[in-house]
Amino acid sequence: MELILERIAKRKTYTIGRLYIRRQVIDEYLPGIEDQYFCDTLEPTWRDYANGAYKVKGRSAIPEGRYAVVISYSPKFKQWLPILLGGPEFNRKWQGIRIHAGNCSEDTEGCILVGKNREVGKVLDSRIWVHRLKQKIVEAKDRGEAVWITIR
Repeated sequence: MELILERIAKRKTYTIGRLYIRRQVIDEYLPGIEDQYFCDTLEPTWRDYANGAYKVKGRSAIPEGRYAVVISYSPKFKQWLPILLGGPEFNRKWQGIRIHAGNCSEDTEGCILVGKNREVGKVLDSRIWVHRLKQKIVEAKDRGEAVWITIR
């Protein structure tokens, strides 16, 4: 399963995105791939790392890229949550980046919050959307699929 996070609003103190689930379209006339909207996202401030920006601890969105996603137990949140895995450099600088519940940029220190963006700078109904996303990830894993997220 491939998740696509499209960052659509890069503001001074937060970043809003849209999360899509990529799926195969089985249609005899128009077969192909479709990105189906799932929910909205909220992250800390986006920084242009490709052009020399630097990470600010707890206040920076992760770099664009493709990351493996697994579900593991979070001692901090005391529940099973999705976590992003990258190469050694990512894991050293961005260790512990999860997808979890929260409503505003103060609720994240680099992680991705999911929900519905119905208020400026916030996502709402976050716990519901974390639960739904975990279900999708578990279903994919049960089918033997790897789960990835591409952030752009």
